[in-house]
Amino acid sequence: MVFSLSNGFSDVYSMFRRNPAMNDVVKVIHKLSRKIVGKKGESTVKIMGFCGTHEWTITSYGLRYLMPSNVELIAGPGCPVCITPAYYVDVVIKLAMSNIRIFTYGDAYKLPGLARVGIRTLAEARARGADIEVVYSMMDAVHIAKKDRKESVFLAVGFETTAPSVVAPVVQGKIPRNLTIINVHRLTPPIAKYVFENVPEIPLNGVIAPGHVSTITGANAWKFIPEEFGIPTVIAGFEPLDVLLAILEIIRQIVEGKPKLVNEYSRAVSWSGNVKAQKLLNECCEEVDAAWRGIGFIPKSGLMFKDKYSEVDALKQYGIPELTPDEWKYDLPSGCRCADVTIGRSKPTDCRMFMKKCTLANPYGPCMVSMEGACTIWAKFGGSSLAAEVTREVGLNI
Repeated sequence: MVFSLSNGFSDVYSMFRRNPAMNDVVKVIHKLSRKIVGKKGESTVKIMGFCGTHEWTITSYGLRYLMPSNVELIAGPGCPVCITPAYYVDVVIKLAMSNIRIFTYGDAYKLPGLARVGIRTLAEARARGADIEVVYSMMDAVHIAKKDRKESVFLAVGFETTAPSVVAPVVQGKIPRNLTIINVHRLTPPIAKYVFENVPEIPLNGVIAPGHVSTITGANAWKFIPEEFGIPTVIAGFEPLDVLLAILEIIRQIVEGKPKLVNEYSRAVSWSGNVKAQKLLNECCEEVDAAWRGIGFIPKSGLMFKDKYSEVDALKQYGIPELTPDEWKYDLPSGCRCADVTIGRSKPTDCRMFMKKCTLANPYGPCMVSMEGACTIWAKFGGSSLAAEVTREVGLNI
């Protein structure tokens, strides 16, 4: 549930403030954090969240303000819109201006490309007369396309959470001939591994693994983190108490020196995940090396339609080449630090564009577009009076 600061606190937030468990968990976090000061030379515990909704919870509820001084919460690559390469945005804009209808999700509507055809976003293309339809699901696009038979392309972005809903009608033969798909889905465990191996300046001590994604992949998808990298990992739900319990568990593991994977979100996530969804993905797509905006190609991090489903692959049907490592170029506008924000190297406020040239009303970079983007979240909630109110209400006496 999203609420407006201008309308005061919601009933949900009031319940959060009155929850006695909140106080207890935060106090234990502070108590345990003292035991890790200086442990293995570490002065700060860095915990990264790999989900945009977790970052929303952390920031909008002011959880960073409740942390001990030696516990840092870092936003990670949890926004699929933010990492969608500009190449595909420019491709669909060009198609849109060629009288082909484009379907996509609302959070991709204002996603900026690099204006290779003189237009930055689908919103701008629509203003110039292009037929752009924002839909809630793949099936919405299917129903509309079947009804009017207009030539259409669906820009499908997302992580493992949304990919099954796109491939299911493909496998089931429900896609009309006048509708094709640009498949820009990305997989999250590979980007996690990339961060651990390629961002040494952020020595991570813990990971809050994504809850929504894990309902599909299963908890076991994240066991490589403690096993290969020795980093405590907790799959968490999205209530403030879920996130605080995950932080507490990570700190406890650090103190005990026994990193492992814990599924805090067991009410929604099983160890094996959604097996039916996994079978659909395996039937329809193959894992490929894929581009992440501003970052580059990550091994086995993307999904591509198998040859047997090439009739729904818009790139193949329109003769558009797939983006390759040889042709990929740094695809962020000048001065934009969204890539650094995405992998946790920088905070949104480290970017000189933040809330200046890049605003909610006029996004300059991709992280200021989606509600899961760190810049969007910080622009709406970071450093607000809400966070200060949380701190006062919890009333720590430590």
